[in-house]
Formats: sequence, C-alpha cells, structure tokens
Amino acid sequence: MEKLIILIVLVTGVIALAQLVRVYELSSKLKDRGEHDITDRDNHLNAKLMLAFMMFQFLGFIYLMLKYGWTGRGEAASLQGVETDWLLNLNFVIIIIVFFITNFLLFFFSYKYVRKPGVKATYYSHNNKLEAIWTVVPAIVLAVIIIFGLRSWNSITSGPTKKSVRIELFAKQFDWTARYSGENGKLGKYDYKLTNEANNPLALMTTETIEAARIETEKIIKDLEDKLKLAQLDHLASGYRNLISASVYKNQIEEEYNAAIEKEFNLIEVEETFKHTYADAKGLKGHVNVVIPEPNAETQKIMDRLEDKLIVKGRILRSVIQMQQNHDSKYDTYAWDDIIQTDTLYLSKGTEYEMSFRSKDVLHSAYFPHFRAQMNVVPGMPTRFKFTPSLTTKEMRKKKGDSKFNFILMCNKICGTAHYKMKMIVVVLTPKEFRQWETSKQEKTFKNTYAAGETEEPANSETNI
Repeated sequence: MEKLIILIVLVTGVIALAQLVRVYELSSKLKDRGEHDITDRDNHLNAKLMLAFMMFQFLGFIYLMLKYGWTGRGEAASLQGVETDWLLNLNFVIIIIVFFITNFLLFFFSYKYVRKPGVKATYYSHNNKLEAIWTVVPAIVLAVIIIFGLRSWNSITSGPTKKSVRIELFAKQFDWTARYSGENGKLGKYDYKLTNEANNPLALMTTETIEAARIETEKIIKDLEDKLKLAQLDHLASGYRNLISASVYKNQIEEEYNAAIEKEFNLIEVEETFKHTYADAKGLKGHVNVVIPEPNAETQKIMDRLEDKLIVKGRILRSVIQMQQNHDSKYDTYAWDDIIQTDTLYLSKGTEYEMSFRSKDVLHSAYFPHFRAQMNVVPGMPTRFKFTPSLTTKEMRKKKGDSKFNFILMCNKICGTAHYKMKMIVVVLTPKEFRQWETSKQEKTFKNTYAAGETEEPANSETNI
C-alpha cells in the first residue's frame, strides 16, 4: 500500500510539473515574448545573486578553515611529516590564492558586466601578452611544486643511515605483521617458496625452513602424483568394465581395482592385469591390444588440473633444492633473532626507521596518517621508506585531550571484502620505554616463539584515531 501511495505521489508530481511548464509557455505567448528571451530584470537579478553567492562561498570557506583548522590534518607526528605538511601547505597557499582570485573575477565580472540595453561587447580575438602570462606563470608555479616535491620524496626514500632501525611490514588479506631486526640489526632473508602457514607464514629463510619446505613440497608432489594415478586408474577400470559384458569378469576387474588402490600400485602393471581379464572374457589368447576411449570432459579437466599443479610444484621443488645448495647457514641468525609483532607496532621517539614492505596476495597500501607517510605494498616487489617519530603516544594524547587516542597503520587500497578491518595500532614510546619493551622481547624471537603460533595482544582494544 505504501509503495502505491508513493507511486501516485510521484506521478501526480510529474503531471503538476508538466502543467506548470505549460502555463509558463502560455503566459510567454500572451506577453508576446519568445521562449529564449530574457528580460533585463532577470539579468540584473541573476547578477546580484552571483555576487551574493560569491560572498556566501568565501565566508563559508573562511568559517570552515577557522573551525576545523588550516587543513584539518592536525599536527604531524614525524620529522618527515613536518616536511610533508610544509609542502602540502605550500600547495594549499597557491591553490587558495588562485581560488579567491579566479572566483572573485568570475562572479564580480558577471555582476559588473551584466547585459545592458544598447551595450555590445568588444570582440577581442587574441592577445600575445595574456597568452604568455597564463602559460608561463602556471608553468613556473608547477615547476616550483615539482622541485620541492622531488626534494621531499628523495629525503623520504633515500638510503638508511647506520643508526636506522629496520622493520618489515608484511601485508596480507586482511592484516599486518611487523618484523623487527634483532640484536644483529639485520632482517633475515625470505623467499615466498618457503611459505608455510603453520610455522613460517613470513617465508623466512634458514637452513631448517628450507629443509622443511623441501620436505613439504615433496609430500605435496607425492600426494598430487597419487591423485593423478588414481584418476588414471579410475578411468582405466571404468573403460575395461564398459568393454566387458559378462558380469563375472566385470566383478573381477572391480576386485583387481580394489586390490590396486589398497597398496602402492604401478599403473602399467595394473593395466596388464586388466588386459588379461579382458582377454579371458573375450576368449582371446596371446598379446591383446585394447583401445580405451578418451576420458570425458570432467575427468580430463581433473587430470589436467593435477598435471598443471605437478608442473608448478616441480619447479618450486627444483628452486628450493637449488636454494638449499646455495644457502649459507651463517645467515640463519639474521632470521632467528627477528622479533615478530602481529597486532601492535612499537616505535621509539626520535629513532629513524627504515620501513620495508611486501605483500603476500594483492595490492595494499601502508598508510600512517599521523606520520604523513604512505607506500604501496606490491606483490613481488618490495618497497620502502624511512621516517622518524617525533611525538610519543602519550604526548599526542595530551595534545588532543583524548586518553584513548592511538596512532594507526591502515590499508589505503581497497584490497577485498574485509579491507576496512585491515589496520594495526602503532604505539610510540620514549627511548627508555622502547628499550624496556625490546628487552622483554629478546626471548620471543622468530626461533623461540613464532613457530609455536604465539601472537601479540593489541596495545589497546578501545582506541580513537
């Protein structure tokens, strides 16, 4: 009933609007005025409205700036963020100046040069000076922005210093994992072919993880080979059963099939057994050639899929074996002493961090809004930047007057259905507090704890950003 009422109201509204248009057309004819004729009164009204709208727009813009701040971003919490804010402020100054000038000219000229009876605009086709001004000036402004932007970008992405602390952020749908370099100050090597969700989800490279990957890959290959052999055996048994009419020999084929799958069978030997049974069923002697029809589309698809997987896993196994032969065990300590964090990223105020990023699955983007830092996280292509926190979490809470505030890392690329949940709390401590936290983690390295599946509790489940 409600839908019917809404439909009636809409239809009535459309009819009423059409009638109003018709009334306007008839009134124009009675006034002997063309449809496109505009009176001087209408022109002057629109000119005044444009001037009023300009004032409303400017006042609204100024009010919003006074109420929410210069840009609404708040104070930057990193040294690089201060530089980024300076560059952004420069852009805003240029944009706002252009905004006020162009909008003033647009609306004021519309008011000043409203059409007047007997006045005709001058036809002005070209002016070289004007062309030069509005070509050269924007080019100079753009060049200044680009030069300063490149300077800031080079500063953020330049190589790390000797004092830089290395942290890797590993992205996957839909969470972040942080990996800190241990006492040796170096992050362990990794290779995606070593990935094991049970005990090595970050694919870290050590003698043990390489060996485990080799054993696991061999098991997978063996399982795929068994599945492929079984699919081929099913096809053979089905083919021979269809070629034999006598039920006694069909049953014999079934028994031979069941005997084969209960042990490690050789497909060629089993097929020879099937041939003998077929020959007995047909009363044939000597060597028998049997042509089995091609498998149906569904069976062939299963076999093709298994063969494709075998090819891929075979390549991975060869690569892992080569990795094992070339690996130097002295690099194991680089990975074993790495500290793994799975919910909270702890940083030290005033410490320069070399942040590297890699993705397991799809394109992500590591965005630290309060530090003014962002970097795309691309599968198969490590990315990096550096930044130095300049405010602790406690200092920022005090500045904002919010006891639940926390810095945050979030994904700034739509990476899937649960993209909105992909975030990580960031806690910035004083150097002393950070050293205490780091000391407490010395016994919770990748070697000691991560393989057991331990995870870090969040810094604060209730947080504002």
